Amino acid sequence: MTPPASGPLAGRRIRAAVIGTGAIARGSHLPALKQLAAEGETEVVAAVDIDAAAVEAFCTDGGVPHAYTDLERMLAEQRPDLVTVCTPPTLHREQSVAALRAGAWVWCEKPPVPTLADYDAVESEEGAEGGPYASIVFQHRFGSGSRHVRRLLAERVLGRPLVAHCQTTWYRDTAYYAAPWRGRWQTEGGGPAMGHGIHQMDLLLDLLGPWSEVRAMAGRLVHDVETEDVSTALVRFESGAMATIVNSVLSPDEVSRIRIDCEHATVELTHLYGHSNADWRITPAPDVPGDLAAAWRDFGADVPSSHLAQLRELVASMRAGERPRSSGADGRTSLELVTALYKSAFTDATVKRGEIGPGDPYYTALHGGAPGWAPAALPVTSEVSA
Repeated sequence: MTPPASGPLAGRRIRAAVIGTGAIARGSHLPALKQLAAEGETEVVAAVDIDAAAVEAFCTDGGVPHAYTDLERMLAEQRPDLVTVCTPPTLHREQSVAALRAGAWVWCEKPPVPTLADYDAVESEEGAEGGPYASIVFQHRFGSGSRHVRRLLAERVLGRPLVAHCQTTWYRDTAYYAAPWRGRWQTEGGGPAMGHGIHQMDLLLDLLGPWSEVRAMAGRLVHDVETEDVSTALVRFESGAMATIVNSVLSPDEVSRIRIDCEHATVELTHLYGHSNADWRITPAPDVPGDLAAAWRDFGADVPSSHLAQLRELVASMRAGERPRSSGADGRTSLELVTALYKSAFTDATVKRGEIGPGDPYYTALHGGAPGWAPAALPVTSEVSA
């Protein structure tokens, strides 16, 4: 995408600020921003964290000029063009809204927000045309491998997609859940379907298009948590394709996998936390000519999935004044599927796309108030006078 010759960002660097200075900010967001800074695209002007020592250390180590413990003050004083949100999910709505109201575009870590109601509230604060927009970090959509397969599927050169499998089977031990905020609806937002598997589910939807209905089950088989530790689902797509989805934190042999069987070929991605061209495999049907199969297998130059790959595209969208991928309705689709998965599992019913809206208990809480899944109410106490 070629930047426009004119516009508010023409001829200058995009001023970026980071909210939250933990591991994901240090390990993924700041390196991506610094790489684009080296290419003349961005400059990191500030960071924000409620922990003064943490944000000072982050700025010192990363060469960021301004450290803040107050988000509103940072937005007013630095006027960033882009804010990257690296805080826990329960803070995403408030911080994203504040940034949008200050005129900044938002790039928010997954899970995007705890509920569809929160997502819609953030989207309502976006600019009407030309931004600012709020996009979600779904970096597995980006890179050369997913781009190539998306094109093959969109052009139907592999034939119609028929059967798919989406697997996020990871392992988390009891020590992982010893942190008091993990495994709780209020602080983690959900179990492995929300916090772990959403990446692969988002990529599956990006490749196959809109889903139409889901039938799911969830369980607590090992861990003493409010949320699930495993879930399975059957999903039908508008195209007619059918998929199975498995999300687990109980699996010692960890793997992330997507398999799509089309009329003329099977496409498979096997990796763990990120993929390159070598992680994709295309197996043609027996009657496919060799030269055609070779063309399908030519992924071109290798661009691994990464925060950097997504940020490059986001910056190009900002300069063009265009809505970026993984924002608006496009960014909402995987959160809606996760919400529907929970509703189906907890109500023992098939859930259709689009049925969860205002007035539905799952619109405002992923547990939907379901008995056995909703957080236990605190006991009511009263004082008795002597």
